[in-house]
Amino acid sequence: MTQTALLLAIAVPAVAALLTLLVPNRRAPWAPAILAMLVCGFELAVAIYVFPTDFAFAWPWMGFGVDFALRLSRLSAFVFLGIAALSFLVTLYSTVAMAKAPSSRRFHAWVLLTVAFSAGAVLADNLVLFLVFWEGLLVTLFAMIAAGKSRPFATAIKAFVIVGLTDLALMFGVMLTGHLAGTLSMSAIRLPLDGLGAVAFLLLLVGAMGKAGAMPFHSWIPDAAVDAPTPFMALLPGGLEKLLGIYFLARVSLDLFMLSPESWVSPVMMWIGAATILLAVLMALVQKDYKKLLAYHAISQVGYMILGIGTALPVGIVGGLFHMVNNAIYKSSLFLSAGAVEREAGTTDLRELGGLGKSMPITMACFLVAAASISGVPPFNGFFSKELVYDGALERGWIFYAIALGGSFFTAASFLKLGHAAFFGRPADEKRLVKETVREAPWPMLVPMIALAGLCIFFGVWNAVPLEGLIQPAVGAAMEGAHHGTFAGFPTNMLLVGLTGGVLLLAVLNHAFGVRRTGKGLGAVDHIYHAPGLASVYKLQATGALDPYRWLNGTAGVAARILFAIDRAIDWVYQTFASGLALVTSGFLRRLHNGSAPRYILWALAGGLTVVLIALAVVGGGS
Repeated sequence: MTQTALLLAIAVPAVAALLTLLVPNRRAPWAPAILAMLVCGFELAVAIYVFPTDFAFAWPWMGFGVDFALRLSRLSAFVFLGIAALSFLVTLYSTVAMAKAPSSRRFHAWVLLTVAFSAGAVLADNLVLFLVFWEGLLVTLFAMIAAGKSRPFATAIKAFVIVGLTDLALMFGVMLTGHLAGTLSMSAIRLPLDGLGAVAFLLLLVGAMGKAGAMPFHSWIPDAAVDAPTPFMALLPGGLEKLLGIYFLARVSLDLFMLSPESWVSPVMMWIGAATILLAVLMALVQKDYKKLLAYHAISQVGYMILGIGTALPVGIVGGLFHMVNNAIYKSSLFLSAGAVEREAGTTDLRELGGLGKSMPITMACFLVAAASISGVPPFNGFFSKELVYDGALERGWIFYAIALGGSFFTAASFLKLGHAAFFGRPADEKRLVKETVREAPWPMLVPMIALAGLCIFFGVWNAVPLEGLIQPAVGAAMEGAHHGTFAGFPTNMLLVGLTGGVLLLAVLNHAFGVRRTGKGLGAVDHIYHAPGLASVYKLQATGALDPYRWLNGTAGVAARILFAIDRAIDWVYQTFASGLALVTSGFLRRLHNGSAPRYILWALAGGLTVVLIALAVVGGGS
């Protein structure tokens, strides 16, 4: 029965997606949204039914060790449950959010296909089968961005190129891993992190980072925040991509390879995580668009997950995975609140927003809970996962802890700015106000936000439920040697808790200073923006000079010009030089061959003499 349930979890949304794409919906334009919601409800029911069964099966498929193998473990089971729950809430939200969009039918079809591929990637137990589902997500990523407005195709191509390059690295990593292990069965692989094993690990790490949106594979996400539909941001960059990317990173680190604190790969992962935290949150701090600010935070939060897993310590690994779950909850809630604001106020430009708390109190309440969670305010869920990551980071080196804690300061500062600018006060520019009359969002949009905000509270106050019931059993052998029986409850290191409280208080004081200095919430961090050293960096970023995609385009442009010059040179050799040489030679020969018999005899004698001299030279050289 479990085998059938797992197959249906992949097949049902895939078939429903094809039906949605093929069947016209002119008479019932609401049908795709309803179908998507029902199918995602079915997916959630399957995920609940199979959890937490440990089950595996394999069918012969392509030969050469490539089997259709699925495995339900404690780790894949809870990630699958998270994918199904988040997909259901987002599709419920989309019944209203995408109702009037001309691309609604295509969008819901791609959502269903994304759900099918996501379930397949999480449940796959064969590296090639995993790649099939993983690459399918690249197609749906492109299609869902292209279903947006403004200039979606440029952003969709950008996302396709960036994620596609990381997927190419993943393919090489899969081939090398399979070669070293002698098998493609993920459950049977256990490689050391040395020599080619380390190379394979790094290639797989790049693939996981690209899917999760870590730096430097991030720059498409802020663009998508502006161009793609808001439900897409809540579903993929805000939720599923983090679940999938960090799930695969955890699977690679805990199962396929032997990651340990002594391995040189561990500090590499930690530095990647720390850099992602700090650089992305600094960019989020100065954004003036609601969704773009959230997009940079979606990137920054990945850093905490990579940092935690990179510590290779039980407390850090558990914290990184707990943060993965928490991030999917509060980040999706934040993007959904942005979609509600955009629908009702007509914009997400913070210069045109203000005072929405009076007219959208439920949306504001959900935002405040999710914002407190991502900022690490107790007793919300983000506080507890961050404290676990802090604990692991400090054990590996104070610099990692300092960067992670600094990221929390900037996170809190940017959300104080965002909340103040959108829900309190008045617009920074009264003349740019789009809509004077704003109402609360419809209930299909509110219910998912309320549910996610409720989980932020539940997973914080009762954190033993996710930690002891989901996370710790999932990491299995990595818990060996843990200095705690459990990581649930309030953090035991009160010094770290006190430092966290001090940083949050400092963020509040910084906000008060900035508001008093500029007279508006939107200007609360202007003094940081104009700080010596940072101002020039921000200016470079504003021009796109720090975008790795632009570097890639520039490199490709130079390479294209060089190849074009080589192509023109080859054409000149064959078309101009060769033909000209042939014309000159033929003209010279025509002048020599004028019908004179004595001249022909002289040429024949000269040719014969040349042949004799060459033969003598060859014979003399051989002797």
